Amino acid sequence: MDKFKTMDANEAVSSVAYKFSEICGIYPITPASPMAEKVDLLSNSGEVNFWNNKVKVIEMQSEAGAAALVHGTLQSGVLASTFTASQGLLLMIPTLYKMAGEMLPAVLHVAARSLATHALSIFGDHQDIYAIRSTGVCMLCSANPQDAYNMAAIAHLSAIESSLPFVNFFDGFRTSHEIDKIKLTDFEKIKNLINQDSLNDFRNRAMNNESFNTRGTAQNDDIYFQNTEVRNKYYTNSIDIVCNYMNKINKITGSNFKPFNYYGDSNAEYVIVAMGSVCDTVRETVDYLNGTGCKYGLVEVHLYRPFSNKHLIDVVPNSVKKIAVLDRTKDATASGEPLYLDVVS
Repeated sequence: MDKFKTMDANEAVSSVAYKFSEICGIYPITPASPMAEKVDLLSNSGEVNFWNNKVKVIEMQSEAGAAALVHGTLQSGVLASTFTASQGLLLMIPTLYKMAGEMLPAVLHVAARSLATHALSIFGDHQDIYAIRSTGVCMLCSANPQDAYNMAAIAHLSAIESSLPFVNFFDGFRTSHEIDKIKLTDFEKIKNLINQDSLNDFRNRAMNNESFNTRGTAQNDDIYFQNTEVRNKYYTNSIDIVCNYMNKINKITGSNFKPFNYYGDSNAEYVIVAMGSVCDTVRETVDYLNGTGCKYGLVEVHLYRPFSNKHLIDVVPNSVKKIAVLDRTKDATASGEPLYLDVVS
């Protein structure tokens, strides 16, 4: 019999992150603070992770410190995660470049939120996650608490197998604080999905006195870009890895995750492409309009980075005449907002 529990997305996501983590580096920021509070509460209550240990939760002096702690932990062959939003995510950017370049399986759970520009705002757009596009992190998005709960597992599983950092993001407040009845997953089934060979490879790359290696060098451009280019295949492979884990989670939970999910008329002439909490509203609108004889559809983005042109094209009906892209940000200096430019290309 399926088990359900009423909780918001922050609690749902952190309960998954706890199982996959050995150390959590935290620093509170609205609206992601409850995730850090939850892992701390679980640790103090004696809850154990997938390796039968209590997670060590360490609060640092800033989000930059929390990310640095995660970075150092991963260098030691220990799985780590953190939780943040907005300005906090921006403070982590230098370390995100390092973790991506060093191919470390970090996972960041982000309650996406506006950035302070002409004014402070704690409400929801995607300025923060768009600001980290160039760091090399892979990015997954959810529209509601149930999806965020399942996507958290996909993020951790994919990070371990691909050996790349993943960001699992969902809309601040609109999703992070939305209380819903969550269909719980048997964590033993999730644990069995962990690629043990990839995990062992990660452990064996740890810094220790028995296995000497060189890190943190300075390189000239020829060597630097050879190393940069060789990582391309790992990002290409990560798309298939994510798809594989989406399929496995789909079988366990009855969900239907794909890099891009299509919803609507199979012969739609007009389609919206979007990601985040707006997608649930668009689905209802599509149902209503199609019920009046219209032909509309929605493409919901789940795997935002790496952006897979192939998987996007596969789900867009050939009948489509016009596509509208909804971005939750403003890029004042570009010819269009980020998701729009991805779709156009």
